Amino acid sequence: MTFPKELKYAKSHEWVKFEDDNTVLIGLTDYAQNELGDLVFVNLPEPGDEVTAGEAFGDVESVKAVSDVYSPVTGIVAEINEELLDSPESINADAYGAWFIKVTDVSDQEELMDADSYEAFTKEDTE
Repeated sequence: MTFPKELKYAKSHEWVKFEDDNTVLIGLTDYAQNELGDLVFVNLPEPGDEVTAGEAFGDVESVKAVSDVYSPVTGIVAEINEELLDSPESINADAYGAWFIKVTDVSDQEELMDADSYEAFTKEDTE
C-alpha cells in the first residue's frame, strides 16, 4: 500500500492534492480501494455542483458494497473525471492517478493528515 507524501488525507479515506491555494483534486486512497475490493460503478456530481467538507458528494459500488465518498473541502466542482464513469476499475489499478473531482473556490477544509499520519491511522483502523 502506498501513501504519497505530496498528498493530504481525510479520515474518511479520500486523498487531496492541492494544485494551488484555491483548487484541489480529490480521490479515493489506495487503502480504501483495497478495503472495498473490485470497483464496478462510480456516481459523481455534476460540474457546478457545490460540495461541503465532511459531506458525501458521490459513491462507489464494489462487488462487496456501496460506499459514500466524502468531500474533505467545501467548494465548487469544476470538473469530474469522466473516465471513471466508464472504467471504475481504474481506481483499483491506480488509486492516486484516478482522481474523482476537481474543486475550485475552496473555502473550508476538514482537518487533513500528512502521509505518515494517515499511514498510522490506517494501521490503527485494522487493529
